[in-house]
Amino acid sequence: MNAMVLAAGLGTRLRPHTLKRPKPLFPLLDTPLLGHTLAQLKRFGAEKIVVNAHHLREQIAAFCVGRKDVEVQLEPRELGTGGGLRLAQERFGTVPFLVVNGDIVHDLDLARIYQAHLAGGAQVTMVLHDFPRFNNVLVDHADRVLGFGGAAEGKRGESLLAFTGVQVIDPAVLDLIQPGVFANIIDCYQALLAAGGRIQGLVARGHFWTDMGTPQDYLELHAELLTGRRALPIAAKPWSGPFFLGAQAQVGPGVKLNDWAVVGSGARIGANASLTRVVVWDGAEVGPGAICSDIIIS
Repeated sequence: MNAMVLAAGLGTRLRPHTLKRPKPLFPLLDTPLLGHTLAQLKRFGAEKIVVNAHHLREQIAAFCVGRKDVEVQLEPRELGTGGGLRLAQERFGTVPFLVVNGDIVHDLDLARIYQAHLAGGAQVTMVLHDFPRFNNVLVDHADRVLGFGGAAEGKRGESLLAFTGVQVIDPAVLDLIQPGVFANIIDCYQALLAAGGRIQGLVARGHFWTDMGTPQDYLELHAELLTGRRALPIAAKPWSGPFFLGAQAQVGPGVKLNDWAVVGSGARIGANASLTRVVVWDGAEVGPGAICSDIIIS
């Protein structure tokens, strides 16, 4: 199985933090999210992985240096999800490949998803789920994708589901995208459906998923991990309880940690500061006596 991680986005909803780091490199328990994603792909049998990068691309390239079977596709121009996939098309030949958004955390069985695509006969298999906040993919009673955006037409057996950001694509589908230009993969899929192509939905249930798209999502993900509400299959460093302290983190006298908190490697927390539901990035600093709650300190 070959795979691609889409990691070129601007992450505008997470500014100003994404002005410092691209979203796929946001630390999750002191390990960049991309590290978790690559480990997960390897665990499910990915042999070759392409990571595309545009925003702060030199950071993603540096992170991937020396990683076996991982190749970075640098994109000086913003190409969008479709344009980035089109640029990578030749890297995968004619064999279907798995695609994972670089800003999601999940416990989906990627090997099973890939095998389902090979057995299903569709040109694209999109992993879908019922997530009302994002439900905009129209499917029929057999979970075959009919269209995108808008409300369900109310026909019997049709429903709206959300795209998880995990999919398997036959490379020939990407011929519908003009090379070298910005393109959204959903526009490509609209054209595929109009031409009589088949996109199959694979509906996930009983799983964990978040897209880490906003500061609130990012903080809630840490709350899930640190309070033990859910055990996620991530490559995290060992920790105990609701507080995570990275290597060489400096915590001054009188510091109060409340509910849960993350203090990254090399971060410094001044004396008598108070941290409540806070993620402090590696190398960041909190001044003496500061009162911080429900924020990211980068």
